Amino acid sequence: RQVLDDAAPRVLLADAAGRSALGDDALRDLTVVDLAAATPEWTNLPESDPDPRALGLTSRHLAYVIYTSGSTGTPKGAQNEHRAIVNRLMWMQNAYGLKATDVVLQKTPFGFDVSAWEFFWTLLEGATLVLAPPDTHRDPAALVDLIIGERITTVHFVPSMLVSFLDTKSVNRCTSLRRVLCSGEALLAASVHKVRRLLPWTGLHNLYGPTEAAIDVTAWSCPGEFDGAIVPIGRPIANTRVYLLDGHGAPVPFGAAGEFYIGGAGWRAAI
Repeated sequence: RQVLDDAAPRVLLADAAGRSALGDDALRDLTVVDLAAATPEWTNLPESDPDPRALGLTSRHLAYVIYTSGSTGTPKGAQNEHRAIVNRLMWMQNAYGLKATDVVLQKTPFGFDVSAWEFFWTLLEGATLVLAPPDTHRDPAALVDLIIGERITTVHFVPSMLVSFLDTKSVNRCTSLRRVLCSGEALLAASVHKVRRLLPWTGLHNLYGPTEAAIDVTAWSCPGEFDGAIVPIGRPIANTRVYLLDGHGAPVPFGAAGEFYIGGAGWRAAI
């Protein structure tokens, strides 16, 4: 209800469960499209999409609005443009080279921006997308079974979940894994060492980006030999720049703490 009040959408897509959860009061002033209707409202519409140019649409229009966690106050809707997410997806393909034979596990709830690359990167490259059953993302043993059974090659973990996953029996049987991507929290050096020991055939990649950006803005790929105590967040992705600035907006010297600023194609969000 808070999202509806804040975003004020023109149209809401809803099923019976959604209607029940929101209640009649929240839906009173909205145009609601019933997804479960026997005769959907779109039945008489053209089968092909309208020409975006005729509608005046450009790459600066929004691809999605996704809400922050609210850790600094009331959750805010971050508005991400098409060109920002397209830049992010094109960089990801250049960096990691997904193939049509790959199998990507979609387990991130779609309220989190990682789900955007799980869906769209996979579909753009013609790979296979496996949807994890509900709550599987919280069950490391179920994840191991799913990865083995579906021959998953690419998966994302929040670092704390990666710790639980690596402690799970039979994790070394996940021989199909080729890419493990991490973001959302600081990745521990101990987890890097453990991935190298248990899943030496798997590439491990650490990414960083706030919700206000188009998913991630920096990336680091773990080398074959890593003996560091701190895992870096890497360097900026394509067409993105990052800065460490002091309280006056000036760059800080090497080794000094500063505030993280982001610019470029990946930073096209309005709040």
